[in-house]
Order: sequence, then C-alpha cells, then structure tokens
Amino acid sequence: MGVFNRILTCLCLVGLAACVPTVEAVGESSSIPDNKSVSHQINAETLAGWRKAVPSWYAPVEPFRIIGDEKRGIYYVGTEGLAMYFIPTDEGHIVLDGGMPDQGSYVADAIRKLGYNPEDIAVLINSHAHLDHSGGLAELQELSGAQLIASEGDRSALEGGFYLGSEQDANLNAPPVQVDTGFSDDFSFKRGGVAMAAKVTPGHSRGCTSWTMNIEQGGKSHEVLFFCSATVAANRLIGPPQYEGIVDDYRKTFAMTKDWNPDVFLSNHPQFFGFKAKREKLLAGDPLAFFGKEDFSKFIAKMAVDFEVGLEKQTLKHNAIMSE
Repeated sequence: MGVFNRILTCLCLVGLAACVPTVEAVGESSSIPDNKSVSHQINAETLAGWRKAVPSWYAPVEPFRIIGDEKRGIYYVGTEGLAMYFIPTDEGHIVLDGGMPDQGSYVADAIRKLGYNPEDIAVLINSHAHLDHSGGLAELQELSGAQLIASEGDRSALEGGFYLGSEQDANLNAPPVQVDTGFSDDFSFKRGGVAMAAKVTPGHSRGCTSWTMNIEQGGKSHEVLFFCSATVAANRLIGPPQYEGIVDDYRKTFAMTKDWNPDVFLSNHPQFFGFKAKREKLLAGDPLAFFGKEDFSKFIAKMAVDFEVGLEKQTLKHNAIMSE
C-alpha cells in the first residue's frame, strides 16, 4: 500500500476531525510552497501524502482580521481546512495552533503579510495535540523562542510527538514541542492587554482545550470562544478506548458547554463555524459577519447527538465482533 493510501486510511480510521473535510473555496491567494527546510523528524513522503489526501488543509487563504479594532484584533492565519489564529499585542504576540507539521512557515508568512514580525511571537497556545493543529508549533517555537502553554492532558502527546492511543502509527506523528507552562483546568494569562482563559473540554483528545477572550469592536466588548472539538470522528470509544475515560470526558464536555453562548464562535476547523459564508459577508462589508449568539449552542447540541449515535454504532460493532 502506498503512502497516500495509508494516510487516507488513517484519516478514515482515526478521523482527526471529521474524516476528510469537504473543500470549500474561500478565496484566491498564492500557492503554499513545499516546506523542505524543517521536517522535524517527519518523513517527507508522509507529508507529501497528507497534501494529496486532504488538499483543503493546504489550500491558502489570505490572512485577515476576523474581529476587533486595528492593533487589537483577532486575525485568521489558517487555510481553507485548518484554522490558526494570530492575536498581536505590544508585549509580544499570541498564536493559537500551528497547523500541520510543515505549516509553521505558512503561519509565519501569513503574520508577515499582516505587517507583523513572527519572531515577536511570545506565546503559543494549542487546542489539542493532533498533528493537524500541533504540527507547526515546534517550528514556530524555534523561530520565535515563544513559550508554549498547553494542557497537562495533552502534554505527553505534544512533547512525545505522537497521537495518544495510536502511538504505533508513525503517519500521525507531529514534531515534538516543549510545553513551558501546563495546566489542568481553569487557566488564564494576560499578555499586552489581552486576557486569555482556558477551559479543558476533553473527549476529542484527553486535554482538548477551549480558549476564550474578550475583544472590542466599535466600542463594545464581545466574548470570543475558540472551541477545541467534540467530534467522535473515528476515536475508539470502546474496545479498547482511545484513552481511558474518553466516554465520560465527552459527556462531561457536553454537560459543561450546553449553556455556553459566546458572541463569536470560532474553532480549529473552519467548517465547524460556517467560515465560508461568514468570510463572504465580511468581504461584502459586514464588520460583524462572524457574530452569532446561537451558533455555538446549535453546534454543540448536534455534537452531543452525534456522539451518542457514534457510541451506539461502536458498541454494536464491538459486541458483534466479540460474539463471533
């Protein structure tokens, strides 16, 4: 089996987000060059296979400000299929997620296009330790010397460069990255007038972390949620589970988040929050295009239903195999 087929199989079996995401045309930009300078122990053939398997994760999007006034905003520096965020401050910048293992330079170039120096990144934060969100962090840390803040639940996977529960699959490896500050829950920090708060919302990964902050737009303060994930995808829920306690963790997250109603709902995969349509509204001149008080509640309610369906399917399959 070739690398492409092996990786495509991994996507459907492991399901980093929702199996292979649907490609959405978001806008034109220059193509992303192959990054051969920093592979950080990740096989070049494997990286080429990922590019072929999920092209939307590599399809470029011109960086832009999602919300906020100039010099105090939240900027999109991701691709069509992977969301990465840049938050500039006067005391060093903040970056949330690094994309795939060969995308650290893509994020850095996007920051330069916005008129900032990526070497001034002071803090890296992460949603969760899967290679499509943590893969570029090591390169960004190497470039800037930034401190990485991440959950203790995901520390071993980040520092070990593996996918928890699938450690034997090298196709899912990410460049190991040092965690400078770890937390278990309810963590917060401030940098240059920006206050970020973390809440561990486990299930999709053991340390899956959702981040919140307030941002001003037109003189009013608004709450922004960067939600980690709650998809089952192809996480093993039983027989054996991806990690011990995963089912309880998902249910804990659904109970915790059912009443959340942020002004702006963002996440690490653009399709989760209707990126394409909202981006088009922003380009058409609507500065509040990404607002939506009910967006997250509808999303998380659907995720809770999907989880129970996924658990039932896995249980029936497991019982059928065990009874043979």
